[in-house]
Amino acid sequence: MVIRVNVPEELAAQARVRGVPLETYVEELLTQQVAAAPVEVRRLQTPEQIRDWLDSLAQFSDKIPPLPETISREWIYQDHD
Repeated sequence: MVIRVNVPEELAAQARVRGVPLETYVEELLTQQVAAAPVEVRRLQTPEQIRDWLDSLAQFSDKIPPLPETISREWIYQDHD
């Protein structure tokens, strides 16, 4: 694979200090980043697991008071003195 990028001079200077070609230095940096990145494993959820999760989110929704038809500043701050 060939990737062409505009390399900042600082990156090129770091490669020179290490005595390696810029391409080699960039490859090493990318390899380190890939190795250090966490591997995210996505678990597949069954429809039952998804339904259980949604039910848990809605568990106490019947306790939420209804909103008024219009929301006023007074209504927002009704519990503040």
